[in-house]
Amino acid sequence: MTKTSASASKSAATASAKTAKASTSSTKTPARPATKKVSPSAESKPVKTPIKAEAKPAEAAASAKSVATGRSSSKISTPDNMPTPATKVDTKLANAWKTKAGKDLSEAELLAMPEAEYMNDKQLDFFRARLEEQKEDLLSNAGETTEHLREDTSIVPDPADRATIEEEHALELRTRDRERKLLKKISQALARIESGEYGFCDETGEPIGLGRLLARPTATLSLEAQQRRELKQKMFGD
Repeated sequence: MTKTSASASKSAATASAKTAKASTSSTKTPARPATKKVSPSAESKPVKTPIKAEAKPAEAAASAKSVATGRSSSKISTPDNMPTPATKVDTKLANAWKTKAGKDLSEAELLAMPEAEYMNDKQLDFFRARLEEQKEDLLSNAGETTEHLREDTSIVPDPADRATIEEEHALELRTRDRERKLLKKISQALARIESGEYGFCDETGEPIGLGRLLARPTATLSLEAQQRRELKQKMFGD
C-alpha cells in the first residue's frame, strides 16, 4: 500500500514537471523570420524610377496662356502671323499728275502715280524733258572741251608741266568720248518716246520700271534682262 502510493506520487511529480516544461517553452520569444540575402552588387545599384519629362518653359507658358484665355495656342499672335499694317498713301502726291504738266512733276509725284498710268502722256513728257536737259548739258560740255584743247602746250617751258597738261587733255578726251556715246543713247531714247516704245524692255517687252528709268533714262532693258546679258558677256566674252 505504501509502495503504490509512493509510485503514484512519483508519476504525478513527473507529469507536473513535463507540464511546467511545456509551458516554459511556449512562453519563449517567437523566432525571427528568415531574411533573404541580398548580394552587394544588388545593394549598390540605385533603383531607377521613371521621371516625367518637364515641359519646356515656352510651351508651358503658351499652354497656361491658352487655358487662361480659353483660346487655342495656335491662335496666339506672333510677329510672323500678325497682320501687316496698310501703307498710307499721300493722296496729294498720288493726284498731282492730274493737275500738273508732265515736265513739272517731281520724282516723288511721278512714283506716286498709279501703275495703270505707266508711260502715259504725262510720264513721257517728264522723261522727254529730262533727256533733252541732259542733251543740252552734254553739248555745252563738249563746246568747253573743244576750247580747252585748243590751248597750245608747246609754250609751256617746264616738261613736267607740259606732261601734266597733256595727261589732263587725254583724260578729258576719254570723258568726252563717253559723253558722245551717251548723246547717241539720248537721241535713241527720244526717238523711242516718239514711237511709243520708251519704258519697255527691248528683249521681254515688260515695263522697265520708273525707278530704273529715273536712275538711267536711257535704259532699254529691264534689270533682270540687263543682269542676264552681263552674265552672258562674262561667260562667253561677247
